Amino acid sequence: MLVCTDVDYRPETGGPGDSARAAAVLFRDWPDTAPAHELVQRLDDVPPYQPGAFYRRELPCLLAVLEAATQVAGALTAVMIDGYVTLDAAGRAGLGAYLYGALGASVPVIGVAKTAFQGSPHALPLCRGDSQRPLYITAAGLDVGEAARCIAQMAGPHRLPTLLRRADQVCRRAP
Repeated sequence: MLVCTDVDYRPETGGPGDSARAAAVLFRDWPDTAPAHELVQRLDDVPPYQPGAFYRRELPCLLAVLEAATQVAGALTAVMIDGYVTLDAAGRAGLGAYLYGALGASVPVIGVAKTAFQGSPHALPLCRGDSQRPLYITAAGLDVGEAARCIAQMAGPHRLPTLLRRADQVCRRAP
């Protein structure tokens, strides 16, 4: 099963930290137009953002929703994240690299970023639909060219594939 993920953070009043909603949109094949399952995990007392260490905030959220996803769907064949796997050509770890390691380097992770990260010319630009603005693809456990071909196959006429956009919507709309 393939899965698109995203996380939405919310300030909490009266509590020690923010809360988050982590979403997983599961689907069977790259060109699928509709999800097979959608899941949301609420996490309370999420650590604050730390400059240069975003993964410390996001990784626990992703792991929680991916654990729920494997309980529903079984083995995952690839995970898509909103962001970078590696931050530079030297392989400096981004969120996706930390996720790949946390998954035991057994499930490919594809980073789909909407903006260019300074110093990231290694990210493969991919234009979809009529957009002239590329997405930036990075990957672990899968050749980046193959990862870009997979993202290019995903359904939707716009720059951002439909099911990746759906993951964003699911976590933002969750109570």
